[in-house]
Amino acid sequence: MFGKKNNKSGLTFIAQGTKLSGETHFAGEALIGGELQGKISATGKLTIEVDGYIEGELQCKEIKVSGAFKGKMKCEKLNITSTGSVEGEIACNSMEIFEGGQFIGMRVREEVALLASEPESQASQSSTEPEAESQLDNYFKELTKSA
Repeated sequence: MFGKKNNKSGLTFIAQGTKLSGETHFAGEALIGGELQGKISATGKLTIEVDGYIEGELQCKEIKVSGAFKGKMKCEKLNITSTGSVEGEIACNSMEIFEGGQFIGMRVREEVALLASEPESQASQSSTEPEAESQLDNYFKELTKSA
């Protein structure tokens, strides 16, 4: 009667061999052993197990990747284990990669609209590419002059 109310949600488990697609929201902690595709959000900790795979847009507080993730992610804390693989655009405050873990992509600390529309991100990439090319060309010109 006078005890604390327990509003904590339970654990959700997506088993190996299960494939889900679409918009998914996890209210509590979730373990992903199967495959998820689409727009995913979680208020608790999300764990992608060794055989688990997520592809799409993910927004969560904390994630541990032992399997594979591909897409755009926004989180507070990202942990990639020795068997984990993350590929894509990541916005996070804290990132930890263990030996053997793989990260392929771009990571930013600041609050950015990574999960916004594609044309904006393509426009920002195209504006930096010519500048990078000119710096690379200048570097090669300097190398050939000294040789």
